[in-house]
Amino acid sequence: VQLQACGGGLVQTGGSLRLSCAASGFTFAHYAIGWFRQAPGKEREGVSWIVSSDGSVYYGDSVKGRFTIALDNAKKTVHLQMNNLKPEDTAVYYCAAVSGPTPPAKLLVRLLASWEYWGQGTLVTVSS
Repeated sequence: VQLQACGGGLVQTGGSLRLSCAASGFTFAHYAIGWFRQAPGKEREGVSWIVSSDGSVYYGDSVKGRFTIALDNAKKTVHLQMNNLKPEDTAVYYCAAVSGPTPPAKLLVRLLASWEYWGQGTLVTVSS
């Protein structure tokens, strides 16, 4: 599985960015694609993910109401629209995926170790 991420950059507080992640090479029909981020000196945290089978989504508490994730199932591409960005959103954002013969268990995907495939990081910098 390959994940190709793009869309990071520098933006001012209150601005918007859109991250995209294109996945290829899934063996199984069911998958989830998500975004994680890691700021300097902090642990990697889940930002948002979406499950292909039913479109269910997850948002971290810090991004709810500001970020929106969407899946183009035909292209296996996930877009993360990030609005009203804050300096605390500054981090390297990583695209990740997990796949299997059945839909990923909702509790399981909350564990960082469950995510099998990782793309390269893309830096998002929000200036104050």
